[in-house]
Amino acid sequence: MNFRHYNVPFQLADEYSKKVAYFSMEFAVHQPLKIYSGGLGFLAGSHLRSAYELRQNLIGIGILWKYGYYDQARNQDQTLQVTFMEKNTSFLEDTGIKFQISIHEHPVWVKVFYLNPETFKSAPLFLLSTDLPENDYVSQTITHHLYDANVATKVAQFILLGVGGAKMLDEIGFNPDVYHLNEAHGVSAAFYLLNKFKSVEKVKEHLVFTTHTPEEAGNEKHDIYLCQKMSYFCGLPIDEVRRLTGITDDQFNHSLAALRFARLSNGVSRLHGEVSREMWKKYEGIAPIKHVTNAQNWRYWADKQLYRFSEEGNDWAFDDRKKYLKRRAFDIVADQTGKLFDPNVLTIVWARRFAGYKRADFLAQDIAKFEAMLNSIDRPVQIIWAGKPYPVDYPAISQFNSLVHLSKKYKNVAVLIGYELGLSKRLKQAADIWLNNPRVPREASGTSGMTAAMNGAVNFSTDDGWIPEFINHGNNGFVVPKADYANMTVHEQDAYDLEKIYDILNNQVIPMYYDNYDTWRQIMKNGMRDVRFQFDSNRMAHEYYDLMYKDEN
Repeated sequence: MNFRHYNVPFQLADEYSKKVAYFSMEFAVHQPLKIYSGGLGFLAGSHLRSAYELRQNLIGIGILWKYGYYDQARNQDQTLQVTFMEKNTSFLEDTGIKFQISIHEHPVWVKVFYLNPETFKSAPLFLLSTDLPENDYVSQTITHHLYDANVATKVAQFILLGVGGAKMLDEIGFNPDVYHLNEAHGVSAAFYLLNKFKSVEKVKEHLVFTTHTPEEAGNEKHDIYLCQKMSYFCGLPIDEVRRLTGITDDQFNHSLAALRFARLSNGVSRLHGEVSREMWKKYEGIAPIKHVTNAQNWRYWADKQLYRFSEEGNDWAFDDRKKYLKRRAFDIVADQTGKLFDPNVLTIVWARRFAGYKRADFLAQDIAKFEAMLNSIDRPVQIIWAGKPYPVDYPAISQFNSLVHLSKKYKNVAVLIGYELGLSKRLKQAADIWLNNPRVPREASGTSGMTAAMNGAVNFSTDDGWIPEFINHGNNGFVVPKADYANMTVHEQDAYDLEKIYDILNNQVIPMYYDNYDTWRQIMKNGMRDVRFQFDSNRMAHEYYDLMYKDEN
């Protein structure tokens, strides 16, 4: 293949002919390509799969992480061990393209690898690496660890994605109509484009930005002088950077810069769109903020046999299939923990990235209610936790480890490691209840429940992210009714949510599962149906073309 005059190598649909380059720090396309950490990557992977299915003229641009995010292992006492293993990606193609960019006022070689669309049925994906013998060791380490904890390395990673990605597009002659930044990690591309197009207006014509962060404090900022020293601004003097971005203090806010360089931006759920507009409204000159609710790729995630039996009305086969899926997943539980779970028992799963606001250990905060639920003889419950804390987020690691120690007291509680695409799918198939209890409104979208519903799990969630657009309580899932959270302390909010969760579990969820399974099955089916029609990423990929990429916007 000639990568110097690159075109998407399949027949394009006419309505999706506009050229789009989609920048993301992580892509979860398929289990063997371990260049992702969590929800942002899962979302980007589903986007690429849907772009392939819809025949869109879109390519992904990311980074080939030599050691991935990290490998989740165990210490001798079962607690979390962070290990880094070199990844083998022999299924990627070497494009033969190498070029230099400036990082820390120093030329750094960048090599380009390619994921062919037919390998995993995704849009074409170009991945950048600096792990080359031509580079000094420090430059090589830029692409070693996703979200490196060293601040200078992380800024270098942002430069590689943005500046390196934009230059790579020139190298392959793709010339996109739209540069789509999935989060602000790649906003350095705007400074590269400014040198290319010679005007901010021209940059704005081409740039759109998706924000995933519902709190101003959560948006990454770095010392503006460090950024300049790292060559982030492509030679622009600081005074000019300040004039263009409106940033007057010494902290360079990547998201604010993206909002000022973009023509359009979007939140990732209806609620997140509202939260984002409120959050950024005090700033002048920012792009209009719409919303495109996140979604996941149905063809990749869904259990097709469950759907077939549901559509046929074959309840016996439907129930048998769900029990089989649970049994198969419980083999993993037994292998990792030595605990034998029962497919006939109501199974609650909490599995996602460990972060404080997601409240992983929430159920265990009322130990009396927790034990009463676990020790019930006539209506037993099993609980599985899984997820990856950030490798230097010590409070989150401590939370994970405390759950490991807690689980040792109960034969019906398990904590698993290795939470990536493969285990994620198995745990969604294992779940009767997919528990999601973030503090409202801190979850921008929270897409894991979508793929859980595609595998016959019933969502039970606080009313955050995508949930207000989905759950009809008691019909296709269960939801904690919103309180006046804005006027509550964190302690009051936690106390309210926990009381409601146990009230709904003990008085609605558990009795229905054991005493009225026909109704339970119908809720499962309703969730499966509704998620397929509203939250398949084909809808999302179409909306990006329709709402974000059109010229008239």
